[in-house]
Amino acid sequence: MQNISLAERLSRELVEYIRSHQLTPGDVLPSARALAQQYGTTLPTVREALRMLEATEIVALRHGSGTYVGPGVDKPFLVNPYAEEGTLESALELTEARLVVEPEIAAVAAQRRDGAAIARLEGTLCNALEADMPRSGSHFHLALAQATGQPILSEMLETMLALRQHDRAVIRSIYANRPRDHAEHAAILQAVREGDPTAARALTAAHLTHIRTELRDAIREAGS
Repeated sequence: MQNISLAERLSRELVEYIRSHQLTPGDVLPSARALAQQYGTTLPTVREALRMLEATEIVALRHGSGTYVGPGVDKPFLVNPYAEEGTLESALELTEARLVVEPEIAAVAAQRRDGAAIARLEGTLCNALEADMPRSGSHFHLALAQATGQPILSEMLETMLALRQHDRAVIRSIYANRPRDHAEHAAILQAVREGDPTAARALTAAHLTHIRTELRDAIREAGS
């Protein structure tokens, strides 16, 4: 049997505490001192366990306020905070996978043509012009998946992008022409706004194909 530390064991017990008490993101947890007393352990062990849970967003530590249930508690998959940095090859793998699913997501969003979802999509468009990675909640492609009205699709894509966040950073550094990226996103948005699934599908496929081409070129240059 694998040996686990006291903090790891406590972190699992705290997750069970959250579930058994049916706590949801934003709910407050007992203080570290109260948890130490409840579980018969030391404050340093409690704090280490909470830091472990904070790394996967199961809890959120707010200095001067307390400890709260975080958004990670509802996620079926959690991001590994110690994952290795992305590579050109792994970024290409991610792009290939996105090419399989995202064009059809765009088509479904165009078929649905939901006004509120389109407004949210419009709100994310400017992020394509930013040099830094956008926040997940304001990511154009996630907003596109949400516009399908099918939670499992948006959850699937969010999980894929979150688990491969280092690869997304590689993609953004290679596909660095921000005005071009913005223009391609704007064209996809227009197709969704007009309710044209054929155009939305083709434009999304073209956008991701351009990224794939840049990555392949970069891999060839690195190998030469």
